[in-house]
Parts: sequence; C-alpha cells; structure tokens
Amino acid sequence: MASCHRVPKPGLGRVTVWTAAAAAAAATAAALGAGSAGAEPHDPADGHPAARLLSDRTERLYAEAERATERYNAAEARTDTLRRQVDRIQDRVARGQERVNRMRVALGAFAGGQYRSGGVDPGLALILSEEPAAYLDKATTLERIGHRQSAQLRVLQEAQRTLRQQRAAAAAKLVRLEHSRKAVARHKRDVRRKLAIVRRMVNELPPDERAAYERVSRDGRAAYGVPGALAGSLPPSSPRAAAAFGAARAALGLPYAWGQAGPTAFDCSGLTQWAYAHAGVAIPRTSQAQSGAGQQVPLSQARPGDLVVYRADASHVAMYAGNGQVIHAPHPGARVRYDPVGMMPISSVTRV
Repeated sequence: MASCHRVPKPGLGRVTVWTAAAAAAAATAAALGAGSAGAEPHDPADGHPAARLLSDRTERLYAEAERATERYNAAEARTDTLRRQVDRIQDRVARGQERVNRMRVALGAFAGGQYRSGGVDPGLALILSEEPAAYLDKATTLERIGHRQSAQLRVLQEAQRTLRQQRAAAAAKLVRLEHSRKAVARHKRDVRRKLAIVRRMVNELPPDERAAYERVSRDGRAAYGVPGALAGSLPPSSPRAAAAFGAARAALGLPYAWGQAGPTAFDCSGLTQWAYAHAGVAIPRTSQAQSGAGQQVPLSQARPGDLVVYRADASHVAMYAGNGQVIHAPHPGARVRYDPVGMMPISSVTRV
C-alpha cells in the first residue's frame, strides 16, 4: 500500500492534509475488502469522517480477529483432546501386543513340546505307558490347554486389529485437525496484517485527526483502574463467582495475545477461563462454549462474575463487573480493561 504522507501545496494548508488523511482512510477500507469505500460517511457529531471510518473499520477487523482466535482455540482444544485419545489407544495397543507376544512364546513352547513327542504314535504311546490312565488325563488336559490358548490368541488378535484400526482412524483425524489448525493460523496472520495496516494509518493521521479517532474509538475510552461506579454494585452471586471476579480484576492492564489463557497475557475467552480456574471451576476454552457453561440470566439480573457473551456468533466474552461495566481482553494491541457492558450487541449472559 502506498504511503499516506502528503506535502501540502502552498496556499492549501489544512485542506490538503485533510484530503490526504481521508483518501488514505478510504484506500485502507478498499484494501481491507470493504464494500464501496469511495463515498466517505460524514458524521456531523465529530466532523471527522476519516476518524469515524477508521474507527468503524477497526471495530469490524477486531471482530474478525476475535472470530479467528476463537476458531483457533476450538481447533486447538479438539486437537489436544484427540492427542490424548490417540495416546490412550496407543497404550492399549502396546499392552495388547505384549500379551500377544507372551501368548506366542507360550504357544511356541507348547508346540515345541508337541513336536518333540509327536514322533510317537499316540496309540503306541498309550500301549507303552506304564500308567495309561495318567497318560489319558494328560492328553485331555493338553488338548484343553491348546484349544483355550488358540481361542485366547484369536481374541487377542482380533482386539489388536480393532485397536490398530482405531489408532489409524485417530491418526487420520489428528492430521485433518492439524491442517485445520494451520488454516486458522494462516487466517490469523492475515487479520494481523490488516490490523497492522489500520494501526499504521492511525499513526500517520495528523494530530487533530488522531485525537478525533481516539474520541470515537473504544480504545480512546480504555479504563484500567476501578471505575467509581463499581463501588455500589451488587455482590457476586456465589463465592466462586467472587473468586473469578477477583482474578479478572488482578489481570487488569495485562496484554491481549492470540490463543493465550494466562497468566501474563490473554485472549477474551482465555481470560474468563483462567479467572474461573482460579476459583476452582473448569469452564470451556471458547466463548461459544462458555455461553453454555452455566445458567442463562437476563442482563438486568447480571452480577459480578457472570459471563457476558457478545455478537450473534458468540465470538467475544467478557466478565460482568457491576453497574454497567465488564472486564475483558478486548483485541490485539489492547490490554485487559473495563468497558461499558453495552459496547457490542449482547447475545447472552451466563452465570457459572
């Protein structure tokens, strides 16, 4: 993408700088795959259409990034689960193989003994035997042992085939999941590239346009301390919710990071999972799964520690902090912070 730096022509002054910033913002929107970016929306509330355009585009890209992160987290969780399953299957296969090997040794010794005594006709051996009754008892016993060992070997061989098939199926599935994980990782890299473009455009805005962008952007209202309004909020609904809320507050100011669940960096669902782990409660890894990790409650009844899930696809999750605030890991480049609970469309509120 071409640089957005412009040298003002004599006599044009501020107008040329504004045109360069607006044109750069429009070019960014086109590069990021927006619809028609030629017509710049004008917001009379702030008088800076380029700032509003960049803010809107950044919000959409943040949402895309979070969706990619949650898909990545889901793929990683499935991969980890499958790896454990494969390990268990391989362990069973190994134990089954050891049993088969021991049986083969025993059967080999038995067959060798039969071979060594097989040169004597059984009828002649019976005639020559000093104790015919003992001979018959021994022969019957050996025959039973042979049948039993053969049956055991067949059972073990069948079990071995079954385990081998399971291992092959699990390995094939693991390969597919690994391919899926890599595809999601590629998508994440693409989103990062787009976000880098937006950040560069923001950094290259003139100071007054940069200030306007920060006024209309959620990042410009970031809160890392404890908002005063929280002082009179309702208490958490349970001791575990209180413990999780305390852990989330302790994470304020720590950075957002792809696919991280603490202790020094988080994505949105990683923060909430880590916070509840501190309370001794295991909840799923992704925001979609966390939305069903407890009882659904109306937003009007939300208490500190409840999970607030956003967007129709449940691609973002935060923790309610009381009095209309949430704690969350917002997006790449941001840190864990407070934001208004209504910062995005809410899909559900879950009490763990």
